[in-house]
Amino acid sequence: MKRTALLHAELSHVIASLGHGDMLVLGDAGLPIPDGPRRIDLAVARGVPTLDEVLQAVLSEMQVEGIVIAEEALASNEKKLPGWYPQSLGIEPQTVSHEEFKRRTAKARAMVRTGECTPYANIILTAGVKF
Repeated sequence: MKRTALLHAELSHVIASLGHGDMLVLGDAGLPIPDGPRRIDLAVARGVPTLDEVLQAVLSEMQVEGIVIAEEALASNEKKLPGWYPQSLGIEPQTVSHEEFKRRTAKARAMVRTGECTPYANIILTAGVKF
């Protein structure tokens, strides 16, 4: 059995196959998935699993060098990062409109659908390298 938190075989395989600059999208239950990227559907019920739970498991295996989120995900009055944002990585996110975010997902290697039902709880992770 694996030592890392991520046990989902298909998702672990996708992460292992990412190259430098490849994108992996983690999305809420309503994010449309375009033709092209591999679809990994983890949604079981509303809120199961949450985006944060899936994100933490993914980060246990993935080297991330860049992050994109929708401007709409920021707290509107303060432009504060959402609670699910992985601030421990020390990476400042690129923010784009939700429409631009959806356009970018078409170039992702894979999209992971969670059970998250919070509006705009979507994140694009760009793979980095360890060396």
